[in-house]
Amino acid sequence: MSQNDQEESSLNGRPFPQHSNQDCRKISEASLEILDRVGVRLHLEEAVQLLRAAGAGVSDGNLVRIPSGLVEKALDTVPKTLTLYNRDGVPTIPLEGTRSFFGPGSDCLNILDHRTGARREPVLKDVIDGVTLCDALPNIDFVMSLLLPTDVDGTIADRYQLQIMLNNTAKPLIFVAYEFQGCLDAVEMFKVVVGGADALKKKPMAACYINVPSGLVHNEDSRRKLLYLSKIGVPSLYIPSSAGGVKSPVTPAGTVAFDNAGVLVGLVLSQLQQEGSPVIIPGMTGGTFDMRTLVSSYCEPERTLAHSLARFYGLPMFGLGGASESKTVDGQAAAEAALTLLVDVLAGSHLIHDLGYLESGLTFSFTQLLLCDEIVSWVKALTQQTEVSSRTLAVDVVESIGPEGQFLDTDHTLDYYRERWYPSLCDRNSYDSGGQNGEKSLAERAAERIDRLLVEHKPAPLPDSVKKDLQSIVEKAENGLR
Repeated sequence: MSQNDQEESSLNGRPFPQHSNQDCRKISEASLEILDRVGVRLHLEEAVQLLRAAGAGVSDGNLVRIPSGLVEKALDTVPKTLTLYNRDGVPTIPLEGTRSFFGPGSDCLNILDHRTGARREPVLKDVIDGVTLCDALPNIDFVMSLLLPTDVDGTIADRYQLQIMLNNTAKPLIFVAYEFQGCLDAVEMFKVVVGGADALKKKPMAACYINVPSGLVHNEDSRRKLLYLSKIGVPSLYIPSSAGGVKSPVTPAGTVAFDNAGVLVGLVLSQLQQEGSPVIIPGMTGGTFDMRTLVSSYCEPERTLAHSLARFYGLPMFGLGGASESKTVDGQAAAEAALTLLVDVLAGSHLIHDLGYLESGLTFSFTQLLLCDEIVSWVKALTQQTEVSSRTLAVDVVESIGPEGQFLDTDHTLDYYRERWYPSLCDRNSYDSGGQNGEKSLAERAAERIDRLLVEHKPAPLPDSVKKDLQSIVEKAENGLR
């Protein structure tokens, strides 16, 4: 078989199945046609009036049809790059090019306890432990809230989550607000930490994940958050998510075109509110339900259209990886985590979230998060450019050793062996080597490492005055319930 034949037989001759600009243009045009012919329901009068004043057609109260010219103008003014800063104002996550950054997800309803193996409801202490673990792990770049604690009032749990995040990590944050007042409180918390509104706009340490029910139905809360954040210059992740085959067409192209219509609505509104306001768009589909079980197909392979479309627009991309549909940390969980992470990295997703998710996003596992940290380390080594130089080719060393020699005790090996990739969790011991580590399963090794990190790792603390101000914001939300 010739080299050309070999290339043609592998992935249809492509190194990675990115879709062509022609395909992406077809999807984009289909979304524009949906906006013009069908329209979107906008459950916020302020948003309807903004679009009406800009030339959109409005009927039936809040059914808005958006002309393509408004979309084209928004795509011209929305920033194509964005940088997230850490808590200390250091630029940490540049959303540009094809570099990927990794973090967990938010608000899982259950936790798989790494000590007992039991699936249970999470509490605030689990959120503290999870955020501390994210702060300690070297391949976790941004932090989300991971779990929905059940030992506080669920209507203001987002305030407790954010308070924990700000107190226990300096890494950039992706936050979720359950309703508009929660978004306002979150921004006040960030202002307290970074030193005011101007500092937050100049060096944003967080972006807000806005979940929209569907590409064509936009609830009041998501609209209000988007318009407010656009006005003050805080980045938004505007993510319409409809289940293919249920709330949108079952075909991957149809699902993406449907939800992309909602993405474009968000872009238009953000730029009408404030030209140049930053928006991050999805490089992931809303997925489908498995038609045999009606369970969300969270890790389906039909993912590359959304990746390609985000790159077609040239905008910062929010992806998904490191998750699993398995109920426990097993072979399926490892395989799905590795595949989804690798695909999103090769696709050039900028922010890859949901590391540590099990059960299609219903359960979080610290063990799975540690496994994902290891997988990310492996993928980084895979995608790193290998140095080819006189130093690494080592011809002089080969000459000095000769054909029958060995390299184990050479200065060259001693100097450079650390440059190879070594696992921190996976086991490379031989079968007969024995030893304590070799006798333990991956889950057992992970559990021990988790407990060790939770004891030994001490996140950089906030000043006491800042902690006090954050607590005041949480207490104000608590008092609003009384």
